[in-house]
Amino acid sequence: MAENTTQPMTEEEWRRKLTPEQFRVLRQHGTERAGTSDLNHEKRPGVFTCAGCGAELFEAATKYESCSGWPSFWAPIEGAVDTASDRSFLMARTEVHCARCGGHLGHVFPDGPKPTGLRYCMNGVAMGFMPAQGASKLGDQT
Repeated sequence: MAENTTQPMTEEEWRRKLTPEQFRVLRQHGTERAGTSDLNHEKRPGVFTCAGCGAELFEAATKYESCSGWPSFWAPIEGAVDTASDRSFLMARTEVHCARCGGHLGHVFPDGPKPTGLRYCMNGVAMGFMPAQGASKLGDQT
């Protein structure tokens, strides 16, 4: 993971950098509608990154089909994410955010597959994808 060597961005700078939906999710802790992200179908080798700052978050090898409607992973890249308690909507959940820029990514739940038993349920709009060199088109297996 790359170090954050830039000054923190203002709300206005984030608004200029991000799309309105990215801003709503990353900076205002929103949630995209289930099933709307192209990243749900991304199956190539590569790395999922933060749409806000470009930090590497999840290796594609940790992605799995959770049938939740959001891209799901069983583990982040070490040190890439932080968590915080989220008690909104009258429930206790664990929020996941980018360790570099603090952008809201989604939530983690204890109902995932082995080896961790965790499901990092992420908003696709909060992420980008960098295919591994030589990877084929979106969704194709190499």
